[in-house]
Amino acid sequence: MGIIWPPGHRWRGGEVTEDRVTVTKEMAVTHADFFRILPSAFPDRDYDVQGTTIWRQRDGGTLEIKLGPEGTRRIALLKLPQTSITLTFRGYSQSQRSELIEQFDKGFQRAGG
Repeated sequence: MGIIWPPGHRWRGGEVTEDRVTVTKEMAVTHADFFRILPSAFPDRDYDVQGTTIWRQRDGGTLEIKLGPEGTRRIALLKLPQTSITLTFRGYSQSQRSELIEQFDKGFQRAGG
């Protein structure tokens, strides 16, 4: 199978099968942060939450978002929250996956400063 989406995204390819594509990303968020910011990624709130799993069915496909355990990333004396996020796409084309990744990333984008 070819490229899942354009290079430069910080998502790591995981499992690619005939019916699903799974990718992961380490994010500097706690679970509380994630759920607070989630409506920015999907403002229509067309998703269901079951614990640390979010389900979104739309356009003939299903997106499953799973949050891993909360952790801490240390950089010298700096401590940052860290959570592994896994996205599993079922029934989406490559272009639809790319659009969803872009929408997700934009929703969770933070301004530096």
